[in-house]
Amino acid sequence: MLLRNLSMATMTEAQGYGLIPDAAIWIKDRRIKWCGPVADMPTAAQTGESRDLGGCLVTPALIDCHTHIVHGGHRATEFEMRLNGASYAEVAKAGGGIVSTVTQTRKADVDTLIASALPRLDALIAEGATVVEVKSGYGLDTDTELRMLTAARALENHRNIRIKTSFLGAHALPADYVGRADAYIDQMCIPALKAAHAQGLVDAVDGFCEGIAFDTTQIERVFKVARSLGLPVKLHAEQLSHLGGTQLAAKYGALSADHVEYATEADARAMAAAGTVAVILPGAFYTIRETQKPPIAAFRTHGVDMALATDCNPGSSPLSSLLLAMNMGCTLFQLTPAEALAGITRNAATALGLNDCGMIKAGLRADLAVWNIKHPAELAYRIGFNPLSARVFGGDTSEITQ
Repeated sequence: MLLRNLSMATMTEAQGYGLIPDAAIWIKDRRIKWCGPVADMPTAAQTGESRDLGGCLVTPALIDCHTHIVHGGHRATEFEMRLNGASYAEVAKAGGGIVSTVTQTRKADVDTLIASALPRLDALIAEGATVVEVKSGYGLDTDTELRMLTAARALENHRNIRIKTSFLGAHALPADYVGRADAYIDQMCIPALKAAHAQGLVDAVDGFCEGIAFDTTQIERVFKVARSLGLPVKLHAEQLSHLGGTQLAAKYGALSADHVEYATEADARAMAAAGTVAVILPGAFYTIRETQKPPIAAFRTHGVDMALATDCNPGSSPLSSLLLAMNMGCTLFQLTPAEALAGITRNAATALGLNDCGMIKAGLRADLAVWNIKHPAELAYRIGFNPLSARVFGGDTSEITQ
């Protein structure tokens, strides 16, 4: 299949879009066989079927590298609490927050979890996503953690999507372990991780390093087990305070450190040396009315790749739009539109340990988004507007109409 009459943002350059205005893309065997200026098109590409894209812009398909879309229930009432003055930490200490979702998730079977996650997944797909990361962490017992991961894996059977799973057993303390965090890590979290890995349900291991969750010593015990199992790690770090989680993530060569509002320049240097991606989550910053911004300038200075994600979850970031995340990243944190687009394509792929997507490049999967716009900056510029014309998943061009 040859896609023609298009412009494309390849996202192959360290800065900028890699924009080619008069371009074509040749797809063969579900991958990009060739892409580039029309003037350089190989003869063989012109002999088969083709689609005229009418001058649309093509980018890599979008990637959401941090979500919690599999869960039970909602926390709209806590939204009201925060509006009435309660902080995120105060809500958690009052029995709300993550633990309230745990109660609702434990009541849900796999089919219920799948059914409730699909509308959130559909919202991401409708904006051009082809890869979505999904975390556990709302079970906090072995059975529910396994159900969550099973449901996440099963989403691929219901939609044309790639799911990457993260075990997040070290997310919060359930009521029966309050004041016994070390016991929880040893008696529940680590055994559940080993059980999930044995069932092939885990792609990476995550944790929440924060005063209302776990300290670096406890998270490191989980990371050591992950390393023994050959699993990469990532970490919710420096979201509400600075506990040293980012340095720990860098020490273990983490795929990413996420949130990072309270990260320092020293943290940025450590992340750069480790190749750890900074995952910026403006939805949570916005929802909990945070004021401490992530150190974007330090990340730029030290060459830390920055990804963007929705952090779609029922409490601190009920956001299911990557396009809105782009706009928020630019407006709240002064990311450039090119940085924002890299954050949901190339750098998001790196944050998931993927090297076969996130760019338009020969040899990569033909995962593409076709937009009815002229310039890629429009994706970050508009608010509440979705210009997606078609999504190409693994070379399937059936959504494209002539």
